[in-house]
Amino acid sequence: MTAEPRDLVALAGLGSPKIEAIETAVVTRRFNPALVVRGAKTTHDVSTFLLVRIRASDGSEGYGEVSATRNWSGEDHVTARHIIRDVIAPALIGRRLAPIATSTALMDRLIAGNPFTKAGVNMGLWDALGVSLGLPVTVLLGGQVRDEVPVKISLSGDGDELRAGHAAAVAAGFSAFKVKVGRSLDRDIERVALARELAGPDRLVGADANGGWSVSEARRAIPQLVEQRAAFIEQPVAARNLTGMQSLRAGSLPVVADESVYGADDLAQVIRADAADAVSIYIGKSGSLERAVRMANTCAAFGLDVVIGSNAELGLGTAAQTHVACACERLGAIPSDIIGQHFYTEDVLSEPLLIDGSTARLPDGPGLGVRLVGDLLGEFR
Repeated sequence: MTAEPRDLVALAGLGSPKIEAIETAVVTRRFNPALVVRGAKTTHDVSTFLLVRIRASDGSEGYGEVSATRNWSGEDHVTARHIIRDVIAPALIGRRLAPIATSTALMDRLIAGNPFTKAGVNMGLWDALGVSLGLPVTVLLGGQVRDEVPVKISLSGDGDELRAGHAAAVAAGFSAFKVKVGRSLDRDIERVALARELAGPDRLVGADANGGWSVSEARRAIPQLVEQRAAFIEQPVAARNLTGMQSLRAGSLPVVADESVYGADDLAQVIRADAADAVSIYIGKSGSLERAVRMANTCAAFGLDVVIGSNAELGLGTAAQTHVACACERLGAIPSDIIGQHFYTEDVLSEPLLIDGSTARLPDGPGLGVRLVGDLLGEFR
């Protein structure tokens, strides 16, 4: 689907509806106990995120999700609500909905950091614009390259915890896995070995250290991961240790940069340092949907694979992940972390996303193509 001339006029902001209101609602959802994420830094068993509603002058509405966690980005629903209410909303209300890049740039001028908060507002703007124009967000982001994305799921914990997680993941249809390591080297290797045993010899199993290893630990770990036929190692050492990341690429295991890359400047440094084989791109880390796509396409231009990473998004954030992934010029051999409702005992969408454990399919319809459960609509203030 391509935009017609009248749509392009609206995208340029000429005649675009104005932003009339920006409202928020706090939502808490608990993980499936078997799929609790136990990483190098913390345990993630519940998500309290902020949802954003954009109301435009033509009656269209858009919704976004601030999927922020304090230990990861330094943001949470409290800081996000304050910044949106007291800084972003007064600046954006009354402005044209399009072009969205103008609002993205304004948020950056007003606020240093807080990319997940900005991304939640940006997501709502894209959804509202898509609804207003009757076009999917993927089309507005440059065009639909694909309609489905290969996916994997995180496994963590030791022994029976990992067994329970694998069983729940398989029951949901998943057959590709990422094991959380970076906690204790010996136990990390035991964990990957158990995941390989459970998954069988032919399933994809990778490892994610979340920067939890020293360089020397990573050098000892990588040959043992190769013995377990691991597919990759994600963020083996600290985010800023690009020299260490580059040195680990001399091994036979692809290195994925995650915490090392938030924005375009970080990506440029990773490229200059030749520090990764692939990059995990987040909407939240990049601060907007359009920047996530642009960064992914920059990776493609430099021969780096792209993985769409996850901060355990709820349904809105997962839908946005899928739209971004379907607009990227190139992904890579490593499946993306688009997991959505499978993490949680209850989601925020009225209809579950089409994630069968093998692929995530692009939602159908204008904007993000999803709807919130009715009870949440009255929570926005």
